Amino acid sequence: MRLVHTVAELRVVLAGPHRAGRLALVPTMGALHEGHARLIQLARAECDAVAATIFVNPAQFNDPADLAAYPRHEDRDAAIAAEAGVDVLFIPHVEEVYRTGHATAIEMEGAARGFEGDHRPGHFNGVALVCLKLFSMVQPQVAYFGQKDAQQVAVIRQMVRDLNLPLDIRVVPTVRDEHGLALSSRNVRLSADEMSRALAIPRSLRAAVAAHRRGDDPARAAREALIGLQVEYVAVTVFDGAPTLVVAARLGRTRLIDNVPLDHPDLAGLADRDAL
Repeated sequence: MRLVHTVAELRVVLAGPHRAGRLALVPTMGALHEGHARLIQLARAECDAVAATIFVNPAQFNDPADLAAYPRHEDRDAAIAAEAGVDVLFIPHVEEVYRTGHATAIEMEGAARGFEGDHRPGHFNGVALVCLKLFSMVQPQVAYFGQKDAQQVAVIRQMVRDLNLPLDIRVVPTVRDEHGLALSSRNVRLSADEMSRALAIPRSLRAAVAAHRRGDDPARAAREALIGLQVEYVAVTVFDGAPTLVVAARLGRTRLIDNVPLDHPDLAGLADRDAL
């Protein structure tokens, strides 16, 4: 695996044999876990070369404390990336991505409205901007994202369509731990008690799918399963034509999000039997 830190280095490396076939990009903010490894492994299986990026993007944080607290473990992340099958790992400094005098912004509407867009003002503008910059730097044919961030995926797909980017967006099912909680870099902040209480979130997704199949209200069923949590939103929305139950809740100082496409719970990492 080649590790590079500048766009100039990246372009030299990618001008070599990695350009001979289909190039995949797996953009991350680090703190890699099995969910990220699954993205990389699928990219490895489907493409000729795999580039991954690790960049904690300040433009998508509206809380400076959250940005400061975001975990950073470059050596560990690099080892996980190499083991999963990355060919080129790009870890730029902030100044490499947002150089002095940077004055370009993206204003996202459509899929960026509501839910995370309302609770984290400016978040999706920052996500879209950094993804567009990374797409330009790496120039992949396909980029891999996780279903866990369903609204983010919808925003990125919208940007790719609106800007006519020659890029496929591949969405990989949510990866969960043995208890059903979606893997997230934020899970390490949970105390033992908070971790136990957080399991109400995957239970709420299963309850929503079961209600949907019965013809009942999925959001009501999910909300009833979340009693005891500080819930920010529970609702059914449509992302790229798929009705999706979305949830956000806080446990202490930790904020967790999750979702399930109601007609395809397997995409949320829920076995069909788990949704009954």
